[in-house]
Amino acid sequence: MHSDTEACVRAVRSRDARFDGWFFTAVVTTRVYCRPSCPVVPPKPRNMRFYPSAAAAQQAGFRACKRCRPDATPGSPQWNERADLVGRAMRLIADGVVDSGGVPALAARLGYSVRQVERALRAELGAGPLALARAQRAQTARVLIETSALSMSDVAMAAGFGSIRAFNDTVRDVFALSPTELRRRAAKPVVDRLGVLTVRLPFRAPLCPDNLFGHLAATAVPGVEEWRDGAYRRTLRLPGGPGIVSLRPLPDHIRCDLSLTDLRDLSVAISRCRRMLDLDADPVAVDEALSADRVLAPLVAKNPGRRVPRTVDGAEMAVRAVLGQQVSTKAARTHAGRLVQAHGEPVVDPVGGLTHLFPSTEALADLDPESLALPRSRRATLTGLIAALPTIDLSVGGDWESARAALAALPGIGPWTVDTIAMRALGDPDAFLPTDLGVRLAAEGLGLPASPTALTTHATAWRPWRAYAVQYLWATGDHPINLLPAG
Repeated sequence: MHSDTEACVRAVRSRDARFDGWFFTAVVTTRVYCRPSCPVVPPKPRNMRFYPSAAAAQQAGFRACKRCRPDATPGSPQWNERADLVGRAMRLIADGVVDSGGVPALAARLGYSVRQVERALRAELGAGPLALARAQRAQTARVLIETSALSMSDVAMAAGFGSIRAFNDTVRDVFALSPTELRRRAAKPVVDRLGVLTVRLPFRAPLCPDNLFGHLAATAVPGVEEWRDGAYRRTLRLPGGPGIVSLRPLPDHIRCDLSLTDLRDLSVAISRCRRMLDLDADPVAVDEALSADRVLAPLVAKNPGRRVPRTVDGAEMAVRAVLGQQVSTKAARTHAGRLVQAHGEPVVDPVGGLTHLFPSTEALADLDPESLALPRSRRATLTGLIAALPTIDLSVGGDWESARAALAALPGIGPWTVDTIAMRALGDPDAFLPTDLGVRLAAEGLGLPASPTALTTHATAWRPWRAYAVQYLWATGDHPINLLPAG
């Protein structure tokens, strides 16, 4: 969008917050860059320059506006919607791949050469992977400086900087303030409690928290997830060790309380939580498209801003999807809970009831299928999936079509399971579940075609947002059970 100067100028003049994160406005006279909704008087168009990323604006010599804080905007919705090289690369950068392994590790995960990845990112985002990762580190540092009582050396480590000097230089370059000055300007200093870090997760309005948190709470695996005191809590498997997160919906942000084994996992944990809650979605674009259908329009108008509840671990979601075949939500939770107790890694939760990490693929490799209280065919499906998971990339940087094809080739894995995994693990916004009982009952009650084939044909008009249409359809009933053909 940044290349459409006229559209960008209109967005800046109207202070349209819908475009925050889509592009950044740099002002040549002040040498700062802003989000489109910046409250200051818009500059003259001849003094505006538009960039596709904060990293590109920083590389061009602009510093972040101290008033609108463009670095704290929700991420671009493109990285949720797109499955191409650039979309996959951006999701992996957010997941810390460049920080942990450098650009070669990123290229290897993508299956391209370093040169190809560099060229693709520079062509579209105006910055290479190192600059994009640097911008992410700067934002993480700012969050910690302003919201925690950590020492500056701990902040530098947690944000992924290799040295205090690099940390100080980057903060000054990006924010035109020293780390100490940033902390002094913070509105409310926060005192950490029991090693818990509290950060704010912004989102694009509107947000309907009922379906998002309601789904996560209703399907929570005992010991791994829970709903406690108005917050969704779960354990996290992170590069530096186990973590626990508490996510509480508030009117203008999600409060995120993190307890980490290694502070360097902070940006990865934040990225995974944002993805799980689908916070970088563009709800206005989604709802406008779905509202064009006269049947969906009243559902959208009643509770706009529904999100797709996702996951923090693709392999976990795949296992849970198979456990959920043809059983009630309660039964699926029971099966998953037993698996967790038998094979999960124990964790300590001083303030809640979380007890384990969900079992890793390696831990499940020695699973005795006879120990599972499942039909024989389902046991075979689960063990076949577990054996194949090391060869199927269900990570944030995975290729959606390749993953779909690999899953569909496994015995007992049918369209419902494939699309459930595509929706919640891969993040495909167009995944659709026409055989799901909740979807079929909703369609029948609304006067839509009830047969899967006819409903799929009707839903062509909902593309590329069919996963969001599923959320609106599910909201019309209790969605208590998934009775469908095997898989």
